[in-house]
Amino acid sequence: MLGQPIYMLSPDVVGFRLTGSLNAGVTATDMTLRIVEMLREHGVVGKFVEFFGQGMAALSLPDRATIANMAPEYGATCGFFPVDDNTLSYMRLSGRTEEDIAGVEAYCKAQGLWYDSSDPEKSYTALLELDLSTVEPALAGPKRPQDRVDLSNMASHFEESLTHEVGHQGHGLSQADLSKSSLVGDDYDLNHGDVVIAAITSCTNTSNPGVMLAAGLLARNARKRGLMVKPWVKTSLAPGSRVVTEYYEANGLDKDLAALGFNNVGYGCTTCIGNSGPLDSDIEAAIDESNLIVGSVISGNRNFEGRVHQKVKASYLASPPLVVAYAIAGNLNVDLTTEPIGFDRMGEAVMLSDLWPSDEQLSEAMAKITPEMFRERYATVMQEPRWDSIPSEASPLYPWQDDSTYIRLPSFFQGLSKEAKPIESIHGAKVLLKLGDSITTDHISPAGAFPADGPAGKWLTERGVEQGDFNSFGSRRGNHEIMMRGTFANVRVRNQMAPGTEGGYALNHKTGEVSSVFEAAMDNDGPMVVLAGSQYGTGSSRDWAAKGTYLLGVKAVIATSFERIHRSNLVGMGVLPLTFKEGQDADSLGLNGTESYDIPVTDDVQALQELNVIATKSDGTSVEFTVDVRLDTPVEVDYYRNGGILHTVLRNLAQ
Repeated sequence: MLGQPIYMLSPDVVGFRLTGSLNAGVTATDMTLRIVEMLREHGVVGKFVEFFGQGMAALSLPDRATIANMAPEYGATCGFFPVDDNTLSYMRLSGRTEEDIAGVEAYCKAQGLWYDSSDPEKSYTALLELDLSTVEPALAGPKRPQDRVDLSNMASHFEESLTHEVGHQGHGLSQADLSKSSLVGDDYDLNHGDVVIAAITSCTNTSNPGVMLAAGLLARNARKRGLMVKPWVKTSLAPGSRVVTEYYEANGLDKDLAALGFNNVGYGCTTCIGNSGPLDSDIEAAIDESNLIVGSVISGNRNFEGRVHQKVKASYLASPPLVVAYAIAGNLNVDLTTEPIGFDRMGEAVMLSDLWPSDEQLSEAMAKITPEMFRERYATVMQEPRWDSIPSEASPLYPWQDDSTYIRLPSFFQGLSKEAKPIESIHGAKVLLKLGDSITTDHISPAGAFPADGPAGKWLTERGVEQGDFNSFGSRRGNHEIMMRGTFANVRVRNQMAPGTEGGYALNHKTGEVSSVFEAAMDNDGPMVVLAGSQYGTGSSRDWAAKGTYLLGVKAVIATSFERIHRSNLVGMGVLPLTFKEGQDADSLGLNGTESYDIPVTDDVQALQELNVIATKSDGTSVEFTVDVRLDTPVEVDYYRNGGILHTVLRNLAQ
C-alpha cells in the first residue's frame, strides 16, 4: 500500500515436519490447534514456518490452508507448504483449466518450489516434528488460541478455570460463586459453563469442505435422533464462500443445519470478530445478575478476551462439527467423550460418537462438490447490482462531510511541515497504561459493540445517534473520533495502574482520579508511554491499534516483547517501540507506572540501538535501565524520523 516496498530482517525459517496421518474422527481444526500450541511454545515471531514431510500427502489443500491461515495466531510472519500434486488436485476441483494447472506445475518445478519427498531434506534454523496420528480432538481457550485442551479433558479444564486466578486460564471465582445460577424468564436456569453462542464462523474453517460437511452431517444425524439445540444457545452459520452454500444444498445439509438453528447469516467476518449481535436481553440480564461465566464455541481463529461477545468470558475455538455438538449439549461441563450429548425421542442416551459422520458419509458428500460450482459462482463474484446501485459522487478528491459519523477527515496530517523536524527526546512522559502479557490488538482496539456510557457512545449520542444505531467499532473505522475513544476500551483490559477495574480505565495524572483511558490521555499535557509485558500486540493486524495509540498521544511503548505486525504498525504511526533487556520487565525494575520517563531518542537514532531510559519517581529517586530500539531497519528509522509512514509518503509525493 502507498507504493512503499515491504522491508524486513532476513527471517529464520523453522521447519515443521509432519509424519503419519490423522485418525478417524480427528479434524483439520484439531490438527491446526495442536500446531498453534507447539509453535507458540517454540516461539516463531518474525520467522517463516515451512511445513513438509511424509504427512503432507494425507492433507488436502484446504487442510493446509487452515494451518497456514493461523500464522498470526502462532506468531509467524508466514506459514507455508511447498507445491505438490495435492495442490494441483485442488486447482482441478476449483475449476482451473488444465493449461493453467500445467503452467503452475512447470513453473514451481523450475523455481524449486515443488515438493518431492525423495529430495534431500532442507536445512532449517530449527526443526519441529508432529506425528499426526497423535493428534486428539480438541478445543482451545478460554482466552487464547494457543491454549489447547483435549476434548476428553474439556469438562475438568473448564471447572478448574472457574476458580483459577484471573488470567489466561482462569476466571477468579470464589467457591461460593460456583453454585450461582439465574432464572431466565420462567423457562430455565442459566449456569456457569452454559454455551450461549455457537457459531460456525472463520476464514478457512468455513471454506474447508472436510469440516464443513462434517458439521452438516453431524446435524443431520442429530436431527434424525430428535436432538435439538438448547434454548439459551445463539447459533449462526457464516459460510466461507457461496460454493459452501452450493455443496450444502447439493447434499441437503442446509436444511439439517437450519433445523438446529444454524441459518446462513451471510458471508464475511461475523461472530469471530464480535459481530454476533446481542444475546437475548433476559440472558444478558441473567449473566449480569450472578456474574456467570458463560461460554461460546466458535470455529474461528481468534478467541481473545472481549472479542466474541462482551458478556462471554469463556470463548473456545473448535472444529465446525464440535460447534454443532456443543450447541446440542449446551454446556462446557459435559465430557462429550464419556457422557451423553443428549437423549433421543425414545429417551435413550445419545453419545457424540453416535452422531459423528463416518468416512463413507463424508466421501459421499464430498463427491457432490464439482468444478462447475466454483466456475459458476466465481464467474460473477464481483457483480452485485445492489452494491452498484449505491449513489456515489464523482470527484477527484473525496468530498468529506463534516456531519458524517462514519467517515471523517482524520487528524493524522495536522501541523505537518514540508520537511521533517528534528527528533526531540521524549521528556517527562507519563504512563497511560501498565499492562501484562499477551495484550492483543483486540485489547488495544476492539472491533465489536460499545456502550452508550463510554467515550465513543457519548460522542455519538451528542450528535443525535440512537444507541440502536451505534453499530460497532469495526463499522466505524473511518471515523477517528470514534476509534481513538475506543482505543484500550476493551471490556477485559486490566490496567495495573487502575487496580480493581476491568475495562478501559486509567489513572488521570492531572486529577489523580481513575477515568476512562481517553479522558486520561486528553487531560495529560505532555507525552505518554505504555508499559507492557511479553507478546504485546498479538492477534489481528488491526491498524487502528497503532493509529489509536498515536492519537492518544502515546510516544513510546516499552514492552518485554512485541508481536511482529503490531510493532511494525507502531513504527508506521511514529510511535517508538522499545523492549526491555532480556530478563528484565517493568516489575523486576520496580516500575509501577507513576514515574515520569525520559527517553533520549534523537536524530542520531539507529536501527536496533540501545537507549538508557530514566524513570523518575514521585520522591525524586530514579531508575535507569537500558532498552533496545525496535526500529529494525534503516527504512523504519526513516519512517520514525518523518513521524510515520503516512508523513513519509506525503513528503515524498510533495517533492
